[in-house]
Amino acid sequence: MSSSVYQRNQAKYRCVVLGGRGFIGSHLVDELIKQGHFVRCFDRPHVQPISDPHFGDPNFELLEGDFTSEVEATSALEGCDICFHLVSTTLPQSSNADPVFDIESNVVGTVRLLSHAIKSKVKKVVFVSSGGTVYGPPQQLPILETHPTAPVSSYGITKLAIEKYLHLFYTLHGLEYSVLRLANPFGERQRVMASQGAVAVFLGKVLRGQPVEIWGDGSVVRDYIYISDVIDALIAAAFQEADERIFNIGSGRGYSLNELLDGIERVTGLKADRRYLPGRPFDVPASVLSIERARRALDWAPKIDFDDGLLRFADWLKRN
Repeated sequence: MSSSVYQRNQAKYRCVVLGGRGFIGSHLVDELIKQGHFVRCFDRPHVQPISDPHFGDPNFELLEGDFTSEVEATSALEGCDICFHLVSTTLPQSSNADPVFDIESNVVGTVRLLSHAIKSKVKKVVFVSSGGTVYGPPQQLPILETHPTAPVSSYGITKLAIEKYLHLFYTLHGLEYSVLRLANPFGERQRVMASQGAVAVFLGKVLRGQPVEIWGDGSVVRDYIYISDVIDALIAAAFQEADERIFNIGSGRGYSLNELLDGIERVTGLKADRRYLPGRPFDVPASVLSIERARRALDWAPKIDFDDGLLRFADWLKRN
């Protein structure tokens, strides 16, 4: 509930968004600017901006650099109170192919960043982790934050390692942090030609009249959350004090791939050309997050239901 955050906390902050030109980051930059905060958007050079509407705004600064560069990452933190860490150099599907790169770029890069956050007197780090990979195969549904963590991808292991280092820096240096273990976000500005994000990929193919390839029989269940609800959660985690520091952020319910395509057909009025392929052994049958801790501690809950989110996304894709 981002509005209540700002009613209770009128002070404006200096924020840096690492990965601020990406899908989630660009929406976060927009909302922080709207709420009157100073925002430094940090991202790699030559990244095609999804949205850069704030040039000329005195509360906006674009800083291009490489997260793995100590000098450039350090300069991103200078003078900032809150650091939103949305950067990942790998994807869940590809991370196992080169775990050394995953560790060197993501874990080492983040630990170096945290060291400089202490020197720069950053007050809090908000880290986007992965609700889909840190737990591994679920032992019960919905998945609580206390569920055992047994990731089966390097991506999930590095996310979990970063969570542990955040807690270490809190214990040693008092650096506050919040971790959001995200489900599967979707919505405007998500790239439909990417290799991940079932909602975006499926919706793009249906709108283009292309066949949709499904691994298995379509019964795999995942938790999908609309982008504006993700942004509300990020802002609540940054500016509200809570006893807990790790939060699942999802819709709290699951949809199968078949149900996802049913929803796309409802909002577009188009028929999906479904092509079923042999299932993949590493696909967990079902993953749904419990969001009760975030409801209780952050006064947060998703506002946009699944079909409404699909409709908004589909309308945006048709316009763009």
